[in-house]
This record gives sequence, structure tokens and C-alpha cells, in this order.
Amino acid sequence: MTSTMAKNFYGGIPVFRGFASLMEPKLYSPLPDDWTIGVADIVESTKAIAAQRYKAVNMAGAAVIAAVTNALEGREFPFVFGGDGASFAVARDDLGAARKALAATAAWVRDDLDLVMRVALVPVSAIRAEGLDVRVARYGPSANLSYAMFSGGGLGWADAAMKRGEFAIEAAPPGTQPDLSGLSCRFEEIPSARGLILSILVVPARGADPKLFRQEIEEIIGLVERSPDGGRPVPSGGPPLRWPPQGVEYEARATRGGPLFRRRVYVLGRTLFAYLVMRFGIKVGGFVPELYIRQVVENSDFRKYDDSLRMILDCTEELARALTDRLAAAAEKGILRYGLHRQDAAMMTCFTPSVMRADHVHFIDGARGGYASAATALKATLA
Repeated sequence: MTSTMAKNFYGGIPVFRGFASLMEPKLYSPLPDDWTIGVADIVESTKAIAAQRYKAVNMAGAAVIAAVTNALEGREFPFVFGGDGASFAVARDDLGAARKALAATAAWVRDDLDLVMRVALVPVSAIRAEGLDVRVARYGPSANLSYAMFSGGGLGWADAAMKRGEFAIEAAPPGTQPDLSGLSCRFEEIPSARGLILSILVVPARGADPKLFRQEIEEIIGLVERSPDGGRPVPSGGPPLRWPPQGVEYEARATRGGPLFRRRVYVLGRTLFAYLVMRFGIKVGGFVPELYIRQVVENSDFRKYDDSLRMILDCTEELARALTDRLAAAAEKGILRYGLHRQDAAMMTCFTPSVMRADHVHFIDGARGGYASAATALKATLA
């Protein structure tokens, strides 16, 4: 595969629509051998969540994707948001830019969010040397954009290697700031409309039969999709919007240039203008608020697969119990392991490089721990 073909590899993968078919092996294509996997997460995110710093943790995870996207000048690459971190894959020609973006993001998270982010770049060749693979598919939740799905076990191995200190990338010097243009968190928390927000994380049990695991994942997704008691946590009218937004401080810190006070004033003015436009449905040039909100709802990333099934659902207690019973029975049979976390609201972190394009990305997590707390529950079962 030539360098140009490898760089354009991801964009050439067909987009599939039905989420229920995500376990179909034919949808996944192996990454080229000379690609690299990037992984990042927040150290001791459980402590940060216990201190009610959910928004900061989510902002850090989304910052990885924003920084790398901007460093690659908007070129498509596969990524997945994990709540307290993110994973992605880049072609050989993009590795240098991704490395700088990762190091700068780790510095920004340390300096501006007072959190510690570990980051690593793992060659796909190193993963395949372990007998694992990294395969990627493109799922389209709407006609606006697609999200990457990963299979093959390689992403999970890369994450574990990072946590062992392997393939580490050091944070850039103090004061280094990545380009986080388009990263924001202006919407308020989204309260549950059905009873609770359920964070779900499901992984295969060690040595589990892949066919049985696939069957269980398909049954779990089918249970959710057939039920009227659960679904997308973002209401059709979009998330609540107020001014000043809760995330104004994080957006100010993510903005480049000048003293922090000046950036705060700038962001307050910019968000006030945006609030008035959205609140009163004012058309500005080609921007139509009603269309943008519809795209926000359609583009919300509330379920995915990255060697594990991740979902943030707004559901009833009855559906939550049915899912718990199903997962517990499969875990008892040695097919899978899982972690669940219940909360009363979801939250959204947005990456909108341009409001004039339809492919803006909106990452959903639980507002009281989300995926990170579900991962803690999963680790407890493994222990």
C-alpha cells in the first residue's frame, strides 16, 4: 500500500448505518501495518470524579480528539471518545503532528485542568506481534457524519500497555498549548426523561468464545432497540442551554492567546452572542439554529464499540434491571464482563470546527461518573 493510499485508507471504508450490525466482521478493515495507535487517559480519574470534576475529565478526553484533528488540518482519521480519555489511529505521514498534539494536550491538561494525562503511541506492528489486530469500521448515526468502531483486541492491548508505562509520550513543557479550536461545553447537563442515565461498559471475558460474545452483544443492543423504555439521552429539542454556560471556564482555558482574564471576557461575549442566537432562533448568514440543534441531536455519540461496547442510555428502572439481569447471566457463563453506573443526568462535550458544516461531533457521557465509573465497576468484577 502506497503512502497516499495508506493516508486515505480510513476515508475509503464504507459507512454502515444500523448499530445492531456492529459485530459483523465484514464491516471491519485491518489498519495498514505502518499506522500507529494513540491512547490517552486521565490518571486517577476516579478521584477527580469523586471531587465532582466530571466536566474537566470529559473536557480532557475530548481535547485529545480536537488537538489531533486540528493538527491534521481536518483530515479524517478514526477516533473514539472514552469519557476520561480517547483512542485514535493515524497514518505514518501524520505521526509527527499527532505526537506533538498529544504532548501539548497532556501539558494543557496538567497546566489548565490540574489533571494528569498519560499518553502513548503504539505501532500497529507491535500489536500484531502480540497476535492481536486493530480493525476499524465506520458507523453513521446520521447522514451528517460517521464515527469509528474498533475490533481485534489491539486497542485494549494498547491501553493496557500505556498504563504499564510502555510507548509513553512525555508532556510538553509548561505553557505549551495545543490548538483546541472548536472544543466547547456550552450545553447544560441533560436530566433523564425516563428515570435514570445508565452508563454501560461490556468487554469479552478472557478466553470467551467470540461467537457467543457477539451473540450476547447483539442481544443486548436488540433489547435496547426493541424497548420503548430506553434510548438516546439527548432530547429531540436539544440539550438545555443557559448563559453563562457551566463550561465557560474550560472554554476560556482552551482558547489560545493573551492573559486568561482577557480570554474569559472574550468567551463570555462569544457565548452570550451564541445564546441569544439559539434562544431566539435568529438566522445569521447561512446559520439556521433549528437545523443546528437537529444535527446536535443526530450527531450525539452515545454508543460505540472499541473492543468493548459502550453506551449511555436514558432508560427506565425496568429496562436497567432487564439489562443487568442479561449481563449478569452472560458473565456467570464466562462470556463477558461488564460495568454499570447509574446517575440522574448526562453531559455533552462538543467539537464544532465550523457551525456551517453538518459534521460537528458531540460526545455524551454520564454526568455523575459515566464511563469512568462504569470502568471502575468493571475492574471490581475482574478483581
